[in-house]
Amino acid sequence: MLGVTKLLCSTASVSDSLENGRESSRLPARLLQFSSDKRPVIVWNITNRCNLHCLHCYSSSADKALPGELSTEEGLRLIDDLSDYRVPVIIFSGGDPLMREDLFVLANHAYKKGIRCALSTNGLLIEKETAKKIMDTGFSYVGVSLDGIGEINDRFRGMKGAFEKGLSGIRRCQEEGLTVGLRCNVNKRTKDYIPDIFDLIEKEGVDRGYISHLVYSGRGSKLRNDDLDHDEARGIVDYIFSRTEEFYRKGLKKEIIIGNNDADGVYLYLKVKERDPAQARKVYELLTLRGGNSSGVALGNIDSLGNVHADQFWYHYSFGNVKNRSFGKIWEDTSDPLMAGLRNRKEMLKGRCAECNFLDICGGNYRVRAESVYGDVWAPDPACYLSDEEIGI
Repeated sequence: MLGVTKLLCSTASVSDSLENGRESSRLPARLLQFSSDKRPVIVWNITNRCNLHCLHCYSSSADKALPGELSTEEGLRLIDDLSDYRVPVIIFSGGDPLMREDLFVLANHAYKKGIRCALSTNGLLIEKETAKKIMDTGFSYVGVSLDGIGEINDRFRGMKGAFEKGLSGIRRCQEEGLTVGLRCNVNKRTKDYIPDIFDLIEKEGVDRGYISHLVYSGRGSKLRNDDLDHDEARGIVDYIFSRTEEFYRKGLKKEIIIGNNDADGVYLYLKVKERDPAQARKVYELLTLRGGNSSGVALGNIDSLGNVHADQFWYHYSFGNVKNRSFGKIWEDTSDPLMAGLRNRKEMLKGRCAECNFLDICGGNYRVRAESVYGDVWAPDPACYLSDEEIGI
């Protein structure tokens, strides 16, 4: 994830990170991407069950739990394990995590262990009492997914009325004083609604906006032809930058984030460099601290069965299962060729990615997207929209 507001509007500086020692345990959540120890943020898909059928779902979730999902006892032991490994954040995801009855037991245990807890949900099940439980459990953030406005969201997510129910969930969380974000995937079907999404963020007083690029994984692999072409991607990113700066000029405290395409960081740097070289140097230093794509390094995933993945889009490849080995032992085992490669990407990348002048701040972008298109994990990411000239080739 790229913190656009932090970088474009200078709401974070190198000194902010250095003052905290750049250790994950000492950094506030907004600066974790600049940590030096890179303890992994964990996306934990605690169930495969979901009441929607989204076209882009990386986990191919459906309205049923998978046989063999971690029990409550196994989940509590996993949290103890993650705490021992000093994992700073667990993002409880799914499916929809609110469809799992022991969600609040698990999350409260993590909170008491000192792990920051975030909730990723479609918002449909958030009534007033549910929102109160979310607050009382210790969640620091709730991200609600809305892919477009009204009918476009409902078609994309497979349920009539899903938009209104999701928006209601956002409002219930706000009433309880929770920090709330709106999450939206951008592709050919939703791109025309991005301005409306930003208007909604402003109108509803939403704290955070997270716009994610499409990744070809799970059901999302069937949407490859619906991904933005390179010109469309640049246009959308330009618009996101523009609205972010507009929010800042208005004095609106909004955190705008882009995800799933690390070319965005390079593009932001190049845009800032055109108008303010001094600010660009600071942006570059922060991007260097961030390090680009962090799959298998500072980001990991555990699915509902206990399988460990490089990130939530790697469901087809597991490094091991937490029922058999501790998370730490799995995560540090570089005898696995993919894990070893992710930790040493410069020697593995091919083509444009290997030649790029900005590899230190991009990290080679999304390997799972390269694999999906070219059948080669180390091939260039086809979603990089930067020209050869821009990246120094």
